[in-house]
Amino acid sequence: MAAPTNSNLTMTPYAWGMLVTLSIVWGGTFFFQEIAVQELPVFTIVSIRVLIAALLLWAVTALTGNTLPSGVKIWAALFLLALVNNVIPFTLIVWGQQEISSGLAAILNATVPLFTVLIAHFVTTDEKLTRTKFAGVIIGLFGVIVIIGEDALEGIGIAVLAQLAVLVASLAYTFGGLYGRKIQAMGLKPLGISTGQLMASSVILIPVALLVDEPWTLSLPGTEIIIAVIALASVSTAFAYILFFRILATAGATNLMLVTFLIPVSALALGILILGEVLETRHIVGLLCIGAGLAAIDGRLLRK
Repeated sequence: MAAPTNSNLTMTPYAWGMLVTLSIVWGGTFFFQEIAVQELPVFTIVSIRVLIAALLLWAVTALTGNTLPSGVKIWAALFLLALVNNVIPFTLIVWGQQEISSGLAAILNATVPLFTVLIAHFVTTDEKLTRTKFAGVIIGLFGVIVIIGEDALEGIGIAVLAQLAVLVASLAYTFGGLYGRKIQAMGLKPLGISTGQLMASSVILIPVALLVDEPWTLSLPGTEIIIAVIALASVSTAFAYILFFRILATAGATNLMLVTFLIPVSALALGILILGEVLETRHIVGLLCIGAGLAAIDGRLLRK
């Protein structure tokens, strides 16, 4: 599979549909992690997450008649991808959420598109930074802050290391998205990359969890914790990464990372539809800002 070129990095309706779906399944990540950290240590959560997800995708690979990636060069690349796209960000965000709220973590994670448009400008030939795109990212980030609410910002200045950890995780996600494009150029399918990445993450994280957390000494977690970890692994990881690499293949890293703007929107919509939460004025303002930011980054409306 060739890396996308400049001619096909515009978001299609199908790509937008996948991006919205990804925002919904990733939207639960911060929620599930906030539940899990109540009883489980960091490396145990992250290692179980990647192990279950890897096993699920391995089963899907076998049932669909696909094969696992092969070759030393490809697996070396997958281990590096696992490090920057799973091991580092998963661990740092869970560690950070021991000290900061899920809302503040989501805001800090929404800096991913900002990092991506800046770095992609220098390391790619077809995702160059423009004034309109940069303005779109800033407007979208402002919209995320407005939707989540200023209360989440009250934690800024407190637990600085935890906040820095989430920002470093966001930077790691940026490199993961950009490096993922290079791996796709090796001819791997989204399912193969997702499965290989999570298998490599399991190989890295399980020994660390055994050494650091000594999970055999832990009490059996409650039902709520177990359900949260299973949902985190199956929905927010296994299924999510199949979507992740499909979007990356068709729309590029910058467009893919817009998902961090849509996650609060999905959470808001689910809260209103399922939990009966009230749509407030700030929500409407935030949605308009995110919509304007996405339109600016997409660029098609401004070209008409």
